[in-house]
Amino acid sequence: MKLVAGNSNRALAETIAAYLETPLTKAVVRRFADMEIFVEIQENVRGEDVFVVQSTSFPTNDHLMEVLIIIDALRRASAKRITAVLPYFGYARQDRKPGPRTPISAKLVANLITHAGADRVMTLDLHAGQIQGFFDIPTDNLYSAPVMVRDIKERFELNNTMVVSPDVGGVVRARALAKRIDAQLAIVDKRRERPGESEVMNVIGDVSGRSCILVDDIVDSGGTLVNAADALLARGAKEVHAYITHGVLSGGAVARITASKLKELVITDSIQPTEAVRVARNIRVLPIATLIGEAIARTAHEESVSSLFD
Repeated sequence: MKLVAGNSNRALAETIAAYLETPLTKAVVRRFADMEIFVEIQENVRGEDVFVVQSTSFPTNDHLMEVLIIIDALRRASAKRITAVLPYFGYARQDRKPGPRTPISAKLVANLITHAGADRVMTLDLHAGQIQGFFDIPTDNLYSAPVMVRDIKERFELNNTMVVSPDVGGVVRARALAKRIDAQLAIVDKRRERPGESEVMNVIGDVSGRSCILVDDIVDSGGTLVNAADALLARGAKEVHAYITHGVLSGGAVARITASKLKELVITDSIQPTEAVRVARNIRVLPIATLIGEAIARTAHEESVSSLFD
């Protein structure tokens, strides 16, 4: 087994390598003067089972091109099997046509990864489960729920905790986590007037006196979370926390979260945290390397991955 890391989240790749007790394969991923990407694998990978660890996070297009070129380099070096390990799958929010003459970019990216030469894909908490069907190769969608549940059980009195979905679309994800901790479920009904902005309309469920945990897969601008926290507190919630898998946190999101009434935002390191995230008073990062490392080990040994989440 070989592990190759791109530049998007080197720290996560190194932690996965430490868990697997397998050093990262020596490779050069650099830019020419005009910002063209150049890749050179500096170890023999012929006949090897290779895992490429790369989140397609900001700058998304650069990191996507990196993983495509790494996969092509490995294919041409005669690797036996190439698995693209994408802790954060960019373009996942473009999984359908929201209007006429618009692309389904998630499908396009799936095609690019497949045609570059990947034999398998492993990712974490896809924005929409049906994206697995966009790939014509085996795709494992891992779940961060076991890591989050462990953390929640250590920090909350579960008999006074309520799991909240910040929108109707996330109800399945929130219900699954609520079932794991035997908590009740509430839903924030919101209306989005334009991209990046949301308006909270109503809260479905009695949150009065409860510690509320907002659960979602992506936090980007932070507007939805802040509005949802305000709505829950206005309806008598004791305090509001949020557990989100992917901390995209673009633009002024960190400042918005820090200035909000949200007691704590917990994200995983599927996207490498910025310095602003690391020093924020109410943002905490949960390590996800052990979960991904175990899934990689099971894949390499042809063992069940789904049993990790039973």
